[in-house]
Amino acid sequence: MKNISRIDMENGFYLFKLRNVLSNKNISINKIMRETNTDFKVIKRLMTGELLKIDIIVLARICNYLNCNIEDLIEYKQTKAISN
Repeated sequence: MKNISRIDMENGFYLFKLRNVLSNKNISINKIMRETNTDFKVIKRLMTGELLKIDIIVLARICNYLNCNIEDLIEYKQTKAISN
């Protein structure tokens, strides 16, 4: 899981897999920045999970460029059920 960042939350965790996808497709950060017109900091945050919110327009642009689904880039795993 070297190319996947895990961010733990109260009831689960997120896996940020953009770095893994880029590595598998042999695409550099500079190339995806240029091709998707996305700022370096935004790409890095999507790789590391160090973000507070996600811009769905940017996410869609990256998914379109990489020909993938959102869950290929970001995944949430629930570890314990939330009771009502």
